[in-house]
Amino acid sequence: MTNRHSKILEILAKCRRIEVNVLAEMLNVSQVTIRKDLEHLEERGLIRREHGYASLDGTDDVGRRMAYNYDIKRRIAKAAAATVEEGETVMIESGSCCAFLAEELALAQKDITIITNSVFITNYIRHAPRTKIILLGGYYQPESQVLVGPMTRKCGEIFFSDKFFIGTDGFIPDFGFTGKDHLRVQTVMDLAENAREIIVLTDAEKFQHKGVLGLVTLERVSSVYTDERIPEFAETMLLNKNIALHKVPEKNPEQEA
Repeated sequence: MTNRHSKILEILAKCRRIEVNVLAEMLNVSQVTIRKDLEHLEERGLIRREHGYASLDGTDDVGRRMAYNYDIKRRIAKAAAATVEEGETVMIESGSCCAFLAEELALAQKDITIITNSVFITNYIRHAPRTKIILLGGYYQPESQVLVGPMTRKCGEIFFSDKFFIGTDGFIPDFGFTGKDHLRVQTVMDLAENAREIIVLTDAEKFQHKGVLGLVTLERVSSVYTDERIPEFAETMLLNKNIALHKVPEKNPEQEA
């Protein structure tokens, strides 16, 4: 992924739909170059091309969320991926940061096993040469491309994971992290029972949102990977609970240099 690709996603995150020729002018490149960039991004499920336009409309739910705060989420995923060691078995739940984590692990070509209930993640890293992927069964939610429900719980019962990486939709002080879909929340709670560590990956904006369903309490979380925009109240609360907090920079240091 080039800096120009990141800029394209940043522009689309703001306007959602833009003409190809306008995008080429904004980035000072030819339309041929932009079309190649857009083709690459569409193949990855991040954007959609249509009759001279590039758009986030029509992409799946995970793809749209991956386009928002793209650079920050990639840095969060890279930091979390560095903690996964050769030979480990990890469980990864659905979500944009989690999808980037799976890709980082695949790119590192580590001999690890990934257990997931995300069809999106399975497809996203299907060409990984060394990573073993186990896709749990269950009821399929097409918008998020995730498998949930009693069958997913039953499939997950036989697996023990070193680390369980999850995303979140929000945060409630004195409780912990929250979700908004009851089936996905229940599935995370079920899969967490056989995990040695629960690790939350989220951009800092989620700490300003409150979900309607409890996902995981602070007592069950071992680490949080987020960015330096995390509110002070949330940072204090995590540290008081002895949760390891990892903050990536809001801006890419390499781009600023």
